Amino acid sequence: MPHADTLTVVHHDDTRTSFSDVRYQLHRDGIHIWSADGEHAITDVLMTQAYRHRVADDQE
Repeated sequence: MPHADTLTVVHHDDTRTSFSDVRYQLHRDGIHIWSADGEHAITDVLMTQAYRHRVADDQE
């Protein structure tokens, strides 16, 4: 299951819902998100943007 430090869900009406430090699963009916706030099932999904912030290997 993918992990994202920041996840933004863009809805069909162009509104956005943002989450931090989540696990998520994309599926045909939308996206299922697990966060510290609990479980979220969102079906009105136009697009998602997920980012994982990592330190580059040469900067450790």
